Amino acid sequence: MDIIELFQKLLRFKSLTPNDDGAFDFIDEYLGDSWSCINIDKQDVKNRFYYKKFNDSSDHLCFAGHVDVVPTGDGWSVDPFAADVKDGIIIARGTQDMKSGVASFLHACKNAKSFNGTLSILLTSDEEGEAINGTIKALEHLKEIDLLPNSAIVAEPTCETVFGDSIKVGRRGSINGYLEIQGKQGHAAYPEKTINPIHQISEVLNDIAGHNLDNGDDYFAPSQLIITDIRSGMQVTNVTPDKLNMMFNVRNSTKTTQKEIREFIDKYCKNFNYELKLTQGSYPFMTDANTKVVQKMRQSIKEVLDVDTKNSTAGGTSDARFFGQFKIDTIEFGVINDTIHSIDERTSVKEVEGLGKVFSNIIKNY
Repeated sequence: MDIIELFQKLLRFKSLTPNDDGAFDFIDEYLGDSWSCINIDKQDVKNRFYYKKFNDSSDHLCFAGHVDVVPTGDGWSVDPFAADVKDGIIIARGTQDMKSGVASFLHACKNAKSFNGTLSILLTSDEEGEAINGTIKALEHLKEIDLLPNSAIVAEPTCETVFGDSIKVGRRGSINGYLEIQGKQGHAAYPEKTINPIHQISEVLNDIAGHNLDNGDDYFAPSQLIITDIRSGMQVTNVTPDKLNMMFNVRNSTKTTQKEIREFIDKYCKNFNYELKLTQGSYPFMTDANTKVVQKMRQSIKEVLDVDTKNSTAGGTSDARFFGQFKIDTIEFGVINDTIHSIDERTSVKEVEGLGKVFSNIIKNY
């Protein structure tokens, strides 16, 4: 089975998160008995860890990804699960995010004749959803049984305009903020008898909105406070509200933590009667550019694609963040990401074939 046929078979599974729709049964059969498999299913989420030890070297390289996809939405020009090739392009849900990556490393690993150490594959059906019972649970189990890899490649789509132009060597974290300012309700005709939280926040809004909490560095953009919602009032004109609720998000670098955010909010809101709740869905991580997996990826992209790639931390979150929590040297590389989650998501046959060759090159020369 060539890589494009494999890719099409994966695309035809209607694996809307967290349902794999039979994709894992197919992958079990595809890899065959030469690969050991550990099922790490949690509630309605399926996780699979496949591994093959070629020799006693301490190197353990893991390819990781997810088989689940987001809902299709309406307005597609084709059946989003037909996965037909037309003029070298495949339009289907999951082409970029991220069955192209999954097909590429499955094909490369299955056809690997040798590797200096252990090769493994970690797959989940819960990346596009809550990601509570997916990759993180699999890694926790692998730690318990002493099978954690020491390096990983997550095959998320990373390229911007030219295939090969960008790899992710880290990701920003994500901190959500929920600010509640308590006022004193009253008649709008008697403002002196009220405490209006809308007026209070308006005094400091320009200082808070869009503020850079740090200056960033060579890899991370500044951690910026982005206000996403403000709600107050009773939808009438003659009553001042008793409270205001504001939500915000900070995509944080390693320079900013919840502590700095609390101190920043208190600086501007200390004279208000307020409460602040912070939650963190992901934590920032960074893989040193000099590590083996980064250098081998850059070398492989140059040899196979003749592209000088850049190291990036741009974008949202991915399951790479979980590998970072376990101090595993982790990078991401995949196809161009210009149509992820969109109507008529698409990628090219050329990119998928190229991605498979890059992964095969890494396995051969690692």
